[in-house]
Amino acid sequence: MKLGFVFPGQGAQCVGMGWELANNYEAASKIVRQADEVLGFALSDLMYQGPLSQLKLTFHTQPALLTASVAAYQVWLEETGIRPQVVAGHSLGEYSALVVAGVLDFPAAVHLVYMRGRWMDEAVPAGQGGMTAVLGMEAAALEEVCRQASQGDSVVELANVNCPGQIVISGAMPAVQRAGTLAKAAGAKRVIPLEVSGPFHSSLMRPAAAKLSEALAKTDFHRTSMPIVTNVDAIPHVEPVQIRSTLEKQLYQPVLWEQDVHTMLEMGVEAFVEFGPGNILSGLIRKVDRRIPAFHVENERSLRETAQSLKNLS
Repeated sequence: MKLGFVFPGQGAQCVGMGWELANNYEAASKIVRQADEVLGFALSDLMYQGPLSQLKLTFHTQPALLTASVAAYQVWLEETGIRPQVVAGHSLGEYSALVVAGVLDFPAAVHLVYMRGRWMDEAVPAGQGGMTAVLGMEAAALEEVCRQASQGDSVVELANVNCPGQIVISGAMPAVQRAGTLAKAAGAKRVIPLEVSGPFHSSLMRPAAAKLSEALAKTDFHRTSMPIVTNVDAIPHVEPVQIRSTLEKQLYQPVLWEQDVHTMLEMGVEAFVEFGPGNILSGLIRKVDRRIPAFHVENERSLRETAQSLKNLS
């Protein structure tokens, strides 16, 4: 059976994430210890005990999600020996996917995403940018809404095309608010402002992307035989030079998650497994194609259930 393993991005974080696996499996505990050592502070305390207000800061969220996701995968690999044929991640989750594919070493990745979070946080002053989920509109119609709502430097753009009828927009706060009002008038079912610290995946992130590009150039990337389907183009990549380029662009271009899923299905993927807290991506995958099995692994129970489900399918 051809498997696609997927890894979540910001929004999946929660206090207690990763604790159960790290408390019971050395494979997970080792990853968490590495993260603490590389960062020079107790990321594990934030993951396990919070407070949520600190965990939600993007420069804490990003390394925490990477750590929890990679730890869950390492336990899975140790317990089942089952590897994927293709990987993908949603936004920050691409870095987890790259570790699993062997493109990035975990210590390098955790440092990189911590700095990525810092640069994203610095790119736009707090409160001046935001993101909003729009439900029940087609991408083309919402793009036109964003065009109408953008005025000069106050821009709003598509940020995440997650699944049919669920798209996130991002940009300067006044433009995002105008777009929300216009989207409702144009027939959107719901408009939901998101609790995020900045206008991620919009052109306002270009200053962060410039700094990230320099860091990526200094980071060792390894060629992989396991393709990663990337967010900015929904194309499978194995070459480091291509992957570096997509990671930089990903900061200011939309996450094409729906297309990512279609690409993996076209590659022959028959089931998906999501690693990390929650099951957000599993839900999105089912909305793209309800016939495709999608499971998740975040603790002992979900690990056992997913392993059994895959055994039953095969």
